[in-house]
Amino acid sequence: MSSANKTLNILGIRGIPAQHGGFETFAEKLAVYLAGKNWLVRVYCQEQGSGEIYESSWNGVQLIHIPVRFSGSLGSILFDFKSTLDASKRGGLNLTLGYNTALFSIAHRVRNRRNIINMDGIEWQRKKWALPVRIWFFINEVVGCRLADHLVADHPEIKTHLIGKASSEKITTIAYGADEILGATEELITRFGVLPQQYALVIARAEPENSILEIVKAFSIVPRGIKLVILGKFDPDMNPYHAEIVKVASDEVFLLGAIYEKSIVDALRLYCRFYIHGHTAGGTNPSLVEAMGAGAAVLAQANIFNQWVAGTGALYFEVEEDCAVSINRLLTDELILASMREWSRSRFKSEYTWQGILAKYESLLNDWINY
Repeated sequence: MSSANKTLNILGIRGIPAQHGGFETFAEKLAVYLAGKNWLVRVYCQEQGSGEIYESSWNGVQLIHIPVRFSGSLGSILFDFKSTLDASKRGGLNLTLGYNTALFSIAHRVRNRRNIINMDGIEWQRKKWALPVRIWFFINEVVGCRLADHLVADHPEIKTHLIGKASSEKITTIAYGADEILGATEELITRFGVLPQQYALVIARAEPENSILEIVKAFSIVPRGIKLVILGKFDPDMNPYHAEIVKVASDEVFLLGAIYEKSIVDALRLYCRFYIHGHTAGGTNPSLVEAMGAGAAVLAQANIFNQWVAGTGALYFEVEEDCAVSINRLLTDELILASMREWSRSRFKSEYTWQGILAKYESLLNDWINY
């Protein structure tokens, strides 16, 4: 089949241009990349409201807009249902990002449409979800493994987790990518009262599985002479975990809230003294890859997911005391800091550039377009 006849439908996200997180960013990058190689790429986009499905074009990509009257989880489920039905009728190869509504992919199977699912993280194991939600995720993980023609795991441990529900040959491991950050205007960070190399950085949702409380305690145990900048939504009046974080935080901890402007977040990554990554669950975390793309020295929670992504050139902690010791070291040892920064850039360039990641996806999709 010539490239002009290659058609890909991208489902499972809210839409592009990216506004909501890692999957949307990946979808935007892949869609534009393939469109530039003469693929017909359709991306399904969730819209608030009612009315008929309509289409538009963006950067050579066909956007299929589906209005839904509900917000939140119900709206997302309804959107996934409608977009799956629509894609199964149009034809083409399907790439579904996430398995949260994999039950709906029976529509692809009924119409003999090929569907590749990126299985994302192990959502049903995350304690933040209520039991009914965790059961729903577990069912969809199992169903997704059965119904999909092929699976993508973003981390070798995710592939290991899926084996048993699917054969090893049915799973391809491809990590996430990120943009390399080589420069940024210092004014983008000084507005927050911090200076280059005078702060450590955390970017994460304030949830127990991301070790925010342990990191803040480790940092606040003694005066540090630098700031700890944390990006993420905080609501201490409504969330007891957030309230506990605020309670133990020293006056050197800056809670900046959620910041979505890419230029600012990139600058904060580029100029930080080091980046602390406390995530304990999931596969290849986009935030960790993005920090490495900025050449940040990485101090990460010691689990199999982070250790594979960041490799041997990062530092790791298991408990609060370990974190405090590593923070001390990164504040006093300039040689280890320089070595870790060099490692982050080197590993990023060899493993996580968009050029390399998108080429792997293109190769996989080419294998399936005529299958």
